[in-house]
Amino acid sequence: MSSFVLKLHIPSVVSVRNTKLPGRSVSDCGRNWSGLPKSKSRRGNGLCCKAELSELAPAVSAGYGVLLLGGGLFAYSKSGSKGSLFGGLTGSVLMASAYFLTKSPETRVLGDTIGLGAAFLFSSVFGFRLASSRKPVPAGPLLLLSIAMLSFFVMAYMHDSLPVAVSVPDALPLP
Repeated sequence: MSSFVLKLHIPSVVSVRNTKLPGRSVSDCGRNWSGLPKSKSRRGNGLCCKAELSELAPAVSAGYGVLLLGGGLFAYSKSGSKGSLFGGLTGSVLMASAYFLTKSPETRVLGDTIGLGAAFLFSSVFGFRLASSRKPVPAGPLLLLSIAMLSFFVMAYMHDSLPVAVSVPDALPLP
């Protein structure tokens, strides 16, 4: 049997290979897009991001908060829905607090918890709205976005709340 390997050559405008950024590093990880080690003859342009969930959580919470606020303001301007305005303002306040709490290592778990709770709240609201109205727009895409945010904050919470691995000494030899 023969194996088939798909190699994608994606040219880059700026080379960021082995670039050191404050707090993170970006490199091509010695691999091409197929997952196989790179050949020495060709130069690959793939990137590998080594950012952790705790570094992405502030940006994700800020983006989700802006989307919730914008959606609430849009719904209020189109239909005069005070519930949507209140929901958008509430979501943006919760996500703003999650944003500021996830920026500090001491309060990161609390920020992840607030983000998780807010994403669960809006997943429930948009799920009930989709089930009651049977109209896929706007509740369907907002439900999918809220479920994606819920899964992100669950992973971030689990990543930040687990204790750091401690090295265990080797067992004593038996006599």
